[in-house]
Amino acid sequence: MQKKIEAIKKEISKAVVGQDAMVEGLLIGLFCEGHILVEGVPGLAKTTTVKALASALELGFKRIQFTPDLLPSDIIGAEIYDPQNNSFKIKQGPIFTQLLLADEINRSPSKVQSALLEAMQEKQVTIGEKSFDLPRPFMVMATQNPLEQEGVYRLPEAQLDRFMMKLLVEHNSEEDELEIMRRIATKSSEVVNAMVDSTALEQISNEIEALHIDEEVERYIVALIRATRATTNEHIRYGASPRASIDLYKASKAHAYLAGKEFVTPVDVVSMAYSVLRHRVGLSYEARAKGIGVDEVLNTIIEKVDMP
Repeated sequence: MQKKIEAIKKEISKAVVGQDAMVEGLLIGLFCEGHILVEGVPGLAKTTTVKALASALELGFKRIQFTPDLLPSDIIGAEIYDPQNNSFKIKQGPIFTQLLLADEINRSPSKVQSALLEAMQEKQVTIGEKSFDLPRPFMVMATQNPLEQEGVYRLPEAQLDRFMMKLLVEHNSEEDELEIMRRIATKSSEVVNAMVDSTALEQISNEIEALHIDEEVERYIVALIRATRATTNEHIRYGASPRASIDLYKASKAHAYLAGKEFVTPVDVVSMAYSVLRHRVGLSYEARAKGIGVDEVLNTIIEKVDMP
């Protein structure tokens, strides 16, 4: 399966230059049936990447542009009255897909954002009195722009906790940006072809789930999560929930698998800890006043917890 994963990455690189960390994060989220929150300024190929991923894995893809006037029914669908049959019928919304891009999710109020909660957690949607299962696999990739300060809404903690990881997307290197400029100017981007089918995707997920992880590494994961809840840390207002333990466990396995390992090491855990925890740890007023970032706080915690 390692050759297939490399083939997927190579295929995605036809449309996306650089951004290897984002591509790997999306693959981990998909293989582990998790959802990804991506933060970065416009123009960093966030939309292009998830579209290329959908093409390379032959998955359904839809995009929702979140705006202040968006309604929950615009996402999940609604009951529509049919006058000819004198009955109601269900009109499914764009959430009925496999890869959903929730673009600028923090531009809509919490009522709209909460429409995603059931879908993200239960993989189903309730319209009227009926519940409908979503296609599998199902992953939400939500983006938010860190530069926007007007017309945006803070995501509720309950929704943030549903995201497996939060990825920070940075600008490309100088050479990558040169390559992007040349591709766009000469219209030389290639078509992304499907590399695996749903059967192979399920097999990869099963192999990741079966990957060996020692009990000491499991206890190390729990120790890291519990350290975020330490009341003695003046920089933390609240720590990560038990859902973070589950997601860090899954992400560490997937990271080890993508690296071609046969077992999970503490290094895999640390590699994924920042992405899994940065949106689940609330900073105190003192930390924000001092300009201390969440990754800096997490770095201190990781250094204090003994690695097996």
